[in-house]
Amino acid sequence: MNVATKLLNVLEGVRIAFDALRANRVRAGLTIMGVAVGVFVVVALSSVVQGVNESFARDVEAAGPTSFFVYRRPIGGFQVCDGTDETCPERRNPMITMDEVAMIERLPIIRSVTAHVATNGRFRYKDRTLNAGIEAYTANWTDVDAGDINPGRSFTSAEYAAGARVVILNTYLAQRLFYESDPIDKRVFIDGVAFTVIGIYDYTASPMGTPTAAAEGNDPKAIIPWTTGKTALNMWTLGNNLIVKPRAGVTAEEGVDAVTAALRGARGLRPSQPSNFSIVTQDRLMEIYNELFGTFFVVGLSLSSVGLLVGGVGVVAIMMISVTERTREIGVRKALGATRATILWQFLVEAVTLTSIGASVGLVLGILTAIGIRTAWPEIPATTPLSSVVAALLASAVTGVIFGMIPALRAAKLDPVAALRHE
Repeated sequence: MNVATKLLNVLEGVRIAFDALRANRVRAGLTIMGVAVGVFVVVALSSVVQGVNESFARDVEAAGPTSFFVYRRPIGGFQVCDGTDETCPERRNPMITMDEVAMIERLPIIRSVTAHVATNGRFRYKDRTLNAGIEAYTANWTDVDAGDINPGRSFTSAEYAAGARVVILNTYLAQRLFYESDPIDKRVFIDGVAFTVIGIYDYTASPMGTPTAAAEGNDPKAIIPWTTGKTALNMWTLGNNLIVKPRAGVTAEEGVDAVTAALRGARGLRPSQPSNFSIVTQDRLMEIYNELFGTFFVVGLSLSSVGLLVGGVGVVAIMMISVTERTREIGVRKALGATRATILWQFLVEAVTLTSIGASVGLVLGILTAIGIRTAWPEIPATTPLSSVVAALLASAVTGVIFGMIPALRAAKLDPVAALRHE
């Protein structure tokens, strides 16, 4: 069979597939819908994951490529813990104190240490109230954050030391409280305590809310001095965590070793005792993130496979009906010299055509969803990777081949004499 003949067979199979689609609109619609749903889930989910990947990596790297994080207790994607000391011995870990922060800052290879705690509070301005997140930092928090404060400013070291009741609102919170009016130097109440607005924070940050994401995206958030959070709002400082930034030329591993040795020495831990704190590098943070989102992606793929299965069942149903209706035609073609391979090829082309239509619909919907997410939530730059497009189209083609094989084989094996007698 030459190339021209193959091409004609493909075009003929496509034409017959469209005829079958028009003749069996309900069944064809279910087939297309099933495949479209499966492809849509794959494309949309991969687009969102791609966007979150970029946002999360940018957010973590805002602290600097060698920066790392110190926590009171380990963090992880999935941990079994019922809240007891037996399953969660790290619950007894002591708080990371500000004296320890000062000690780490004195290490020769460390440039800066930013302490951070977070909570939620009730914000009020005149008759407008809403709940929002509160991020409390030490005065050097801008060293590890890629955001922009405009208009206004950050709090000074003097204001930090004095526990001044000043607050920086992120753009979303400022809009919710002040609408179009200028918030600078206005007073807002946080859990009944008066604060003066000194700046507006604007940053398209990661939706994951890593320690470097001071006031992310479309979540209403506020930034205050760490000391103010402790004294004025009684924030839970037991959860104090640190972003440690080594000096230029110092690797993350060297910084981690120095901080680990300093903290263990300060806490009097013997070599045989485990550390009662946790240090997480950016690589490890990305691993935890990938573990978490990898599970979500697997769930999404499972859902998409159900859609493809529905589409595959529809392909079998439509193609079996097509074989029955065209039995006499198949007999005529065999009598005129058509081989089993020719008949098999034609029916497989029909099956792949049906699933490809569904894949195209799902692909368009997935790309439009990615564009919508990127427009509505700029902090998630959702983009559709080419690999997802190729994978979706291949999956639909494979679905067509696998589920179309049964009716195609049935058509190819028909006895031409019996087929010609079929009414």
